Amino acid sequence: MSVPIAALARAFAPDGRLRASINLGNPILAHRDDVTGEAGGVSVDLARALGGELGVAVELILFDKAARSVDAVRGDQADAGFFAVDPARGEGLRFTAPYVLIEGSYLVQGGSVLRDNAEVDRPGIRVGVGRGSAYDLFLSRELRAAQVERLANAPEVLQALAAGQVEVAAGIRQLLAEWAGQDPSLRVLPGRFMVIEQAMALPEGRGQEAAAALTDFVERMKASGFVAEALARHGIEGAVVAAAAGMDLDAR
Repeated sequence: MSVPIAALARAFAPDGRLRASINLGNPILAHRDDVTGEAGGVSVDLARALGGELGVAVELILFDKAARSVDAVRGDQADAGFFAVDPARGEGLRFTAPYVLIEGSYLVQGGSVLRDNAEVDRPGIRVGVGRGSAYDLFLSRELRAAQVERLANAPEVLQALAAGQVEVAAGIRQLLAEWAGQDPSLRVLPGRFMVIEQAMALPEGRGQEAAAALTDFVERMKASGFVAEALARHGIEGAVVAAAAGMDLDAR
């Protein structure tokens, strides 16, 4: 990269601090400590590492769902964010290549007749999703016969499944597996219906040099082992570090 990332501090953080939009609704990327109340996770670690390279303080702006986190960056209320890449989120944002890959899966009641992901898309099946989540956006495009039921957040999706308001809950596989582990009346369908590509993004108006610098930062964080070490340090299982930009995901 021809321009050192530290020289782009004004483009990244025009207010003199890096405002990082953190989505606490995705436990793979971020969480709030039960004792201190402070946010932690791989996205928080990346935000602080970026701030360190820029030589600016980092302000964490916390949200409980992805859609609000996205809107903060798109509306210039935050300088960088951590979201799943999706065509519906492209307007007003510049994305890097993904740094982490997460599986999207289905959860059903133990007595459900559904045994395979391919069986979900049929008439009479209601699929609960977190409104504005990556799987909401994906399934809203892909499902032809099943009905997408949008709920406020992941806990409400679980409540809807338990109450019989939906036949299927869609979400991050690790979270669904945790729910199933706590409640033997639930089971996760085998495999996945999508791969969720988690990337960094900044407001489109920050310019091409800033976007290129952020892309370079993400690639270095993957290649150096920073992302893998952060996932291990926070006890995250199942998520994998994305391949270097330009590589086939299946060849990683």
